Amino acid sequence: MDLGTLLWIITIIMCGVFLVISLKVSRKAQSSFLNYAIGGKSFPIYLILFTQFATIMGVGNFIGHAGKGYQVGLPWLAFILGEQGSKIIFALFFAGLAGKFTYNTFPEMIDDIIARDKVTRALGGILASMIMIAWVGGQGKAFGHIFNIVTGANPIPIILLFTVVFIVYTTLGGVYSVVWTDLFQGILVVIFGTAFYIYAFSPVNWSLAELGMRLSEVGKSELWSFRGTNTIELVTKFITGCIGILVAQIYWQRCFAAKDKKTARNGLLWSGIVAIIFVVLTALVGMVILTLNQGLAPDDAMPWFMLNYVPTGIAAMIFALILAAGMSSADSNLNSASVLITNDLVKPFNSHLKDAQLVKCAKILTVIIGIFASLAAIYASSILDLFSRAYSMAGGGLVPLLIVGLLWKERRDEAFEMGRKNSKVTPWGARIGIVSGSILTQITALGANRVLTALVISVFLIIVVSLLTPPSSPKIQEDTP
Repeated sequence: MDLGTLLWIITIIMCGVFLVISLKVSRKAQSSFLNYAIGGKSFPIYLILFTQFATIMGVGNFIGHAGKGYQVGLPWLAFILGEQGSKIIFALFFAGLAGKFTYNTFPEMIDDIIARDKVTRALGGILASMIMIAWVGGQGKAFGHIFNIVTGANPIPIILLFTVVFIVYTTLGGVYSVVWTDLFQGILVVIFGTAFYIYAFSPVNWSLAELGMRLSEVGKSELWSFRGTNTIELVTKFITGCIGILVAQIYWQRCFAAKDKKTARNGLLWSGIVAIIFVVLTALVGMVILTLNQGLAPDDAMPWFMLNYVPTGIAAMIFALILAAGMSSADSNLNSASVLITNDLVKPFNSHLKDAQLVKCAKILTVIIGIFASLAAIYASSILDLFSRAYSMAGGGLVPLLIVGLLWKERRDEAFEMGRKNSKVTPWGARIGIVSGSILTQITALGANRVLTALVISVFLIIVVSLLTPPSSPKIQEDTP
């Protein structure tokens, strides 16, 4: 049996399993918006751990980061350390805080304890959803690449096919569908991932020294060194990866869904530690592939390796690994994006909506966002380009507000509690900070350090504008357009 046939068989079987799981949890998930969004804040450590890990290990981490390792080499580790290391930072400094709350989204948290402004909440929902949409699109784009190289299929129908699959089982079961399929997918990723890395490093005899030597032999020694790399560029890569993750709804959502703050912190911490090891290894595998073939497009490196170097059985195992990772990441991000838009754009301006209407709205938005993500996947130049742009815009706009809001307290000795604003940030300070930070990250005239510049300016404007404008009040919160 050839690899192409095996890919289709594995796809059909796994999609069928995910559909059955989604059908089983659909009634409970759709019983309330709180259940649909955060599972009624009831998930134990094993569900939080595996859903975090499976979500982190999206197909972009296997295809995209392998491609960047193939193209950029060791300097790409700066982005990985920022992107993946931020999960550990999040776990240590934010997960415990989030775990004691029962918000549906982190813009809702910002609105309640920091800004008290529904316009700020809406802006936060829009920016945060961009990361989720980019991740969904990235999964579809990666699957299109794999099937195109292995089977010769046109990638566009493949992207659309997987988008339909993502939409169907995410719509049915909300976050319940996500976490229970992630448990299955996460176990597969751990088992198949470990076997894959053992096999993938065999061409260099499992030796990093030999990998460096092989790169030198093919004329790519510069990829095995940080020499000649712009320090600011490395710092920017690290910051870009880090700030985007700190405002990614999928991580806040899991913490809000955890049964307590200890579960939230430990689940994210251990999943982050394992993920950073896996993703660094994936980038190194990209460099191993470069020693075998120097004429590939970066995103084609991993599919070529599957098709031309490994035995069919091992290639099928790798595909099952990638499929499990991609499906997990797609469903998590699709659910998070629909919950964000429903909770932070629709709900604040339509307070009359009942619980069942909010669930219905989230399901409709899941379809709309899935379609939009598939279009982004079709037209994006590469998988990691999708992620990087979304990270910088969302992070540049929201991280300064989050940090300033949590540190600049009105009552220093008082802990943050639901329903009590305890920050000196005003509505206009929050709005100006979000807009300026997100826009400045996209202005190329600011140079390679534009993300750092955007963060500093946003922090400055939040503080200055907040000092010059009146604080929020119940009337402002209710009447602000």
